[in-house]
Amino acid sequence: MMKYERSVIRAERVRRVPSHFSWLDQRLVRDGWLRGLSHTARSLYLFLATVADRQGLSWYGDGRVMVELGMSLAELDGARTELVVADLIAYQVPLYQVLELRARPAGAGVPTQVQRTSPKERTATAAEVSALIRATFGAVGR
Repeated sequence: MMKYERSVIRAERVRRVPSHFSWLDQRLVRDGWLRGLSHTARSLYLFLATVADRQGLSWYGDGRVMVELGMSLAELDGARTELVVADLIAYQVPLYQVLELRARPAGAGVPTQVQRTSPKERTATAAEVSALIRATFGAVGR
């Protein structure tokens, strides 16, 4: 296995745990939880994980969520349904709960690209990153 040196790119901007609490579990990507979810479902999950308390609870109402994410009510309903079916959130009006991830979802495997490519062998271009961000979160500045 190829060893490479890890170094911080911008030392003045190293993340620190804030006094409030929020996190995203790396298993979302590593174990394939996000695969198959729509961009709107991914956006909703990111929002809920960001605003949830230590128990994963959020009381943000539909109107506020739609404004923050630039979604219609139909898009929000669809995204929420996807996340409930995927067993990532629980929802009972007006309360959301981001759920603890259970074991790897059925049929999820490590993507072949991740298995074959080390960080030094392949680096995304700025255009690829921008396209991915647009595809995931829509146009910035709406």
